[in-house]
Amino acid sequence: MSVAEPRRIVLFRHAKADWPQVTDHERPLADRGRMDAAEAGRRLTDTGIAFDLALCSTAVRTRETWKLAVQEFPQRPKTVYEERIYEASPGELIALLNETPDDAQNVLMVGHNPGIQGLADVLAGPGEDDARERMTRRGFPAAAFAVLSFGGTWKGLEPGVATLRDYWAPAE
Repeated sequence: MSVAEPRRIVLFRHAKADWPQVTDHERPLADRGRMDAAEAGRRLTDTGIAFDLALCSTAVRTRETWKLAVQEFPQRPKTVYEERIYEASPGELIALLNETPDDAQNVLMVGHNPGIQGLADVLAGPGEDDARERMTRRGFPAAAFAVLSFGGTWKGLEPGVATLRDYWAPAE
């Protein structure tokens, strides 16, 4: 694999969560969230990206989102449940991505707002088609994802180096 080949990062916000009397970290998905997570998995499959690695927050709602989405994938990537994603800032998420092994070409991160949306905004330089306009207009609702690409190594990932290639959010 050459570093000249663009790397791809998919930033995926967890699906709609329920609000039972549990800690925030333990909140499960709502019924709508379960449907949207599966639909997001189908849409991620439609991108044609073969993921090498998935980084998922340890929160219940992100783990449930990932479990439902990945069932739609033709092949399950290596998955790492990472507690540092929970409540992380965009800078903390970049630092985590900087630790990614260079043999991983395509990485998916399942996390939370405001960190995931902030990271998409910080990483994305120019956008393709209307992806940037749609992401700006819609924000980053539950189960939304952004596809970004960049050249170079994971250690070189920094603000503004990526291109927003695609954006999807479930219908409200």
